[in-house]
Amino acid sequence: MQTQARTFHGVAVDAGSGLEATLRQARGAQATTDDLVIFKRCVIEGLGTGASTALIDAQTGPDLLQYYPQGCAPTLAYEADVYHISDEDRITVLPEHLTPQDYAALGVEQLKFFIYYAPDDDPSLNRRKQKLVADIGQQCADLDLRYLMEPLVYHPTIESGSAEYARIKPDLVKRATELFAEPRFNADVLKVEVPVDLNYVEGYGQPHRSHEETLDAFRDAAAPAGHLDLVYLSAGVSFEWFESSLKLASEADVKFNGFMCGRALWSDAIDIFGTGGEDALRRWLRDTGLPRLTRLIKASE
Repeated sequence: MQTQARTFHGVAVDAGSGLEATLRQARGAQATTDDLVIFKRCVIEGLGTGASTALIDAQTGPDLLQYYPQGCAPTLAYEADVYHISDEDRITVLPEHLTPQDYAALGVEQLKFFIYYAPDDDPSLNRRKQKLVADIGQQCADLDLRYLMEPLVYHPTIESGSAEYARIKPDLVKRATELFAEPRFNADVLKVEVPVDLNYVEGYGQPHRSHEETLDAFRDAAAPAGHLDLVYLSAGVSFEWFESSLKLASEADVKFNGFMCGRALWSDAIDIFGTGGEDALRRWLRDTGLPRLTRLIKASE
């Protein structure tokens, strides 16, 4: 789909089985089978008023589309569960009850698909992953669906979160961005990780990377996106650190189109919902969640 660049002020609530388990623990004796849907509906209704789009999962998403506020476009994930991948290959499992053809019938114009990708992994495995990404992209192009493609990088032998991984992460993000920006994948939007780990950045954690080196890492990793829309994902960091990451990208004059923020935005609300139920959750989203979203929008300007 050839479209003009868009601004993304996105709320992500596509977590599935993992979030369901966390909510069950937080609710304790008050837990019900509807808690996951109630929580997601509240997030969509409460934060969607300030968002340009909200990302929902393939399982609960079709039933939640009716709750989107006006002006908040739905983005529907094309995955069985964000926690459901083949163990060793890390290949995303597709939903059994939906195909891309169903998205238009649901009134959804944007499909999101993620895959774990290690540029230095076995070439035959990476070819399989590339084919899957390309096949979905071709279906989206044929159906006039916007394709939001999310490569989550890793290294086959270096542990994520380590100082060694933090050193190579900008290069991994750059190489994945460069690859999936190729026309054969038909991506309209690349949803990518922040290329640095603030735990190893001067002024935030251990000063393994200076401030100027950090800005260079943002510029270098984003450059291969070219004409595609580029949005940053929060990847489970704290709200304050994701806000800081967006500010760094802006300071670096990176051409990015915004963000898609999940747990960094609303994870604190889990305990609120656990102890106070739906009413307390809605108050938190109004009084804390929406102001946080506003801060992220300002940070990305």
